[in-house]
Amino acid sequence: MTRSTGTARLHRSLRAPEADRGNALPAGAWWLWALGLATAASRTTNPLLLGLLVGVAGYVVAARRTDAPWARSYGAFLKLGLFVVGVRLLFSMFLGSPIPGTHTVFTLPEVPLPDWAQGVRIGGRVTAEQLLFALYDGAKLATLLICVGAANSLANPARLLKSLPGALYEVGVAVVVAMTFAPHMVADVVRLRTARRLRGRPAGGIRAVAQIGLPVLEGALERSVAVAASMDARGYGRSAQVPPAVRHTTNVLTLGGLLGVCAGTYGLLASQGAVYGLPLLLAGLVAAMAGLRLGGRRSVRTRYRPDRWGARAWLVAGSGAVVAAAMIWAGGVDAEALHPGVVPPVAPVLPLWPAAATLIGLLPALVAPVPPSPNGSKEQA
Repeated sequence: MTRSTGTARLHRSLRAPEADRGNALPAGAWWLWALGLATAASRTTNPLLLGLLVGVAGYVVAARRTDAPWARSYGAFLKLGLFVVGVRLLFSMFLGSPIPGTHTVFTLPEVPLPDWAQGVRIGGRVTAEQLLFALYDGAKLATLLICVGAANSLANPARLLKSLPGALYEVGVAVVVAMTFAPHMVADVVRLRTARRLRGRPAGGIRAVAQIGLPVLEGALERSVAVAASMDARGYGRSAQVPPAVRHTTNVLTLGGLLGVCAGTYGLLASQGAVYGLPLLLAGLVAAMAGLRLGGRRSVRTRYRPDRWGARAWLVAGSGAVVAAAMIWAGGVDAEALHPGVVPPVAPVLPLWPAAATLIGLLPALVAPVPPSPNGSKEQA
């Protein structure tokens, strides 16, 4: 065997295969990857790092997005992120900001308010510092939404629901309505706008939005409810009898674990709670998993072709976790680089090793199975 032949075989073995029913990544892997990027975004207001996170998420979506209806929701989340930034700036201009500033940009007419509304103002002086703070804050929230949009575009909702623990199947009907409503709504918007263009009618503007808004909402809700009704007719979420002691223990463990997860997540996202956040999060996860395992005894069901977590799924989920851990660590080592000053305004600088760690989030674009071409077979749940 020549060296070139061995190298070619190694390259073929490392190349990502084409996605099919058997090797498609579990939806949970995509959500863990996206939540890792969102956690990293919540730890910084540096617009350069936030833009890099958006670029990483966008590149992975472009490389591994299918032609399924839910895959078209990423563009809607991008527009929503821009809308959030604009609203944040408008609120800062018209309602003021607690950020002090000396560089006045313009002055709006101020509305006089009664004495009981002290500390609140409408209009007045608008400074460059408050606008910069609002821009950074809005960009962070927009990046969080875009990361969630990436998960919605890449993860199959049906496969995610199939992976739910048995204890959560009682609320599965409500979950499927909530998770399929947004993708169906995006697909209906595209379909109705295309139909209006073919009829020679305008597809943009306030009038067009008002005319297609009600059919879009009605159609998306009807399709989601139809899926939920079919699941209910098949006994989705049907429970069995369990002893009262097991039921009470399950409720205590699940509720306490979820509270611990919420408190731990808040601690990790807040800059002051990084010390207690991780222990609370781990304890909450252990308690919640124990409660879900006990609660799974109530669910009488079989699982057809369960999703298997292979090496590629763990690499996708782990890449997001590495990005989040690196950003949290960077916040404790060099907080000034992650939070550029606004009083006085300081030009943001791209920190090298947090930026390099963010690029690890591109790993799914290399290891995740390649979606089939539009002319090929369709992805199935």
